Amino acid sequence: MVCGWCFLVTWRSYLARSEGVPSGFFCRLCSARYCLALTLHFSLFIAYSLRVNLSLTIIAMTNGTDPGSLSNVSTDLCPDHSHTQPNGSHREFTPETQGIILSAFFYGYIFTQLLGGYWSGMFGGKLLLGSGLLSSSALTLLTPFAAGLGAAYLTGLQALLGMAQGVIFPAQYTLWAKWAPPLERSRLMNFAEAGCTFGTFITFPAAAIICQYLGWPYVFYILGGTGCVWCVFWFLLVYEDPACHPRISAREKEYIVSSLANQGSSHGRSLPLLAMMKSLPLWAIAIAYFCNDWLFYMLLTSMPTYMNDVLHFDIRENGLLSALPYIGNWLGTIVSGLLADFLLSKHLFSMTMVRKLFSGLGMLLPAASLVAVSYVGCNYTAAVIFLTLSMTAISMCGAGFNINHMDIAPRYAGFLLGITNTFGTISGIIAPTAVGFLTSQDLLSGWRNVFFVAAALNLFGLLFYVTFGNGTIQDWAREDTALQ
Repeated sequence: MVCGWCFLVTWRSYLARSEGVPSGFFCRLCSARYCLALTLHFSLFIAYSLRVNLSLTIIAMTNGTDPGSLSNVSTDLCPDHSHTQPNGSHREFTPETQGIILSAFFYGYIFTQLLGGYWSGMFGGKLLLGSGLLSSSALTLLTPFAAGLGAAYLTGLQALLGMAQGVIFPAQYTLWAKWAPPLERSRLMNFAEAGCTFGTFITFPAAAIICQYLGWPYVFYILGGTGCVWCVFWFLLVYEDPACHPRISAREKEYIVSSLANQGSSHGRSLPLLAMMKSLPLWAIAIAYFCNDWLFYMLLTSMPTYMNDVLHFDIRENGLLSALPYIGNWLGTIVSGLLADFLLSKHLFSMTMVRKLFSGLGMLLPAASLVAVSYVGCNYTAAVIFLTLSMTAISMCGAGFNINHMDIAPRYAGFLLGITNTFGTISGIIAPTAVGFLTSQDLLSGWRNVFFVAAALNLFGLLFYVTFGNGTIQDWAREDTALQ
């Protein structure tokens, strides 16, 4: 699909040079910047497949995960309606151990956030993102070997995987700072990042089927091998900026370059760190990241465990139902990006108002849905519906604070993403571990507390962002100010 799209880009570029092509929806769709969005969509699809596969396979590789078999655990649980057992179970990991293993990814992830943002500004986003994705794929191939050695080795490998993936998102923002016109940022970046949730949506049921029929090690072999092959396409199809692209039309190059003329070039070795530390709009994004990512990562890493331990879905049902909320998130991410750009292009709202509007919807609605989940008890249908609504609504943050870095400081976007993603990663470290400890004694009341904490944090983050968020370029981010 990506290769076919890029063929259209090449053909359209030929026509543009020889005959001239009128502007329009089809021409935009076949443009080099939309080809980049599609390539990033599939790259992030692969990245998230490599990230989330353990959330489901850890159930398959664990013996004795029936909560009733663990000491000091309440038996006040939902009826067990599973019918099959996963193939290739491996060893017992207690809820606390599972939480630590799933959190280990974020210990490595946090380490390379700022470095990834700085390196991508220095060496370019293409090289850094491709290297991170290739390293992640290679490490995924080693996961069965590490799991065979024990929990400590699996934890260490997950930390290394996190380090490899920590550079991917800062590098992506550095690329978009050179490719995304301001009035198309929401749709382009949201479409690219929709690959994350689409990867989750596909990975959960696919991993469940592989575990059922081939055994859990093949999940890592298949996904890791696919990632290695995809990296070849990444290095062949992606270019650092419009000036480097050999097939981009002159019209599109001029449009992108002129629309980004006021933001300045990428940063050099020096950064206005003191001004960044004192910037309330940046703090607003960072706090929103921490609070919202707590909810997101809690669901990302722990939803299969909730489906297994509380609702007692078998591994195949678990994979399908755990994936269902992410198809809503995928569609919501794309639609919210289109809607945000529409509101901006029609001058119906300012940039600041659009970012706060979508952040508000993307944080308030998921909080309400999680509170509802905590009261449905063993109503399987209601639980899945509310979890799906929560993940669908959270997608609107993609047109809110998630891309606000590009508005306040486009030339430092990759580094700022490294800062705010560090805050989000801290919540990613704490949340799975907190889930493990909160649910280790009484599952139903423990999961209710998990959902309440996530909802309360989301509301706090929303209030802080609405109060201090901004959508205009900050003085310290202007190139002429940086040169003084």
